Amino acid sequence: MNTVRILAVDDHEMTTLGYKYILEDSDFTDFNVKVEIAKSFEKGKSKIELSKRAIPYDIILLDIQLFSPESKDPRTGIDLGIVARNEVPNSKVVFMSSYSDNYRINNIFKTVNPDGYMVKSEIDEMSLKTMVETIMNKSPYYTASALAAIRRRMASDIVIDEQDQKILYHLSQGIHTRDIAPLIGSANTTVEARKRQLKALFDIKNGNDLALINEAKTRGFL
Repeated sequence: MNTVRILAVDDHEMTTLGYKYILEDSDFTDFNVKVEIAKSFEKGKSKIELSKRAIPYDIILLDIQLFSPESKDPRTGIDLGIVARNEVPNSKVVFMSSYSDNYRINNIFKTVNPDGYMVKSEIDEMSLKTMVETIMNKSPYYTASALAAIRRRMASDIVIDEQDQKILYHLSQGIHTRDIAPLIGSANTTVEARKRQLKALFDIKNGNDLALINEAKTRGFL
């Protein structure tokens, strides 16, 4: 019987051990599963690069946040996903994250184009098994929240650029307009102008920033 090789990368080792025990103990019809784990960006990158010279992983499971906020290390699972796409393009990449907001999910789809996305609060034994079976049948797999985010974004016929997307995201995080400019490498006047353009684009006539945020969420941009 064939063996499906999976690499699970998460800075919380108990999480990856949970994936390992569940999947290796599951009964699959056509294959067995072998899960390797890594709990840091460096170890995950090393295992991916080593697999390129041997047998690439069939599936790579990635958390988004691979460092504690105190470490101030900017590298994320998204960066590791890009490494995987470059080093082992035939491996399937699936994100396993607590983040379910449209902004993060759609950003990941633009940068990595993963084969699946699972919101951690929606993961259980059955969904893990179904994910592996679905991915191995060459189909994408998303949990309900991830799929809803993707559908909301696809339903919108409005197109905005990356700077506008970042402005909306920072506003939604409660950051004042005056503090957004340095975060996106722009001037305060430019941020204000873009906000006015976004309100016009979303047909917000007399609303404040909260109205802009709510409309962006409705249209799938947040």
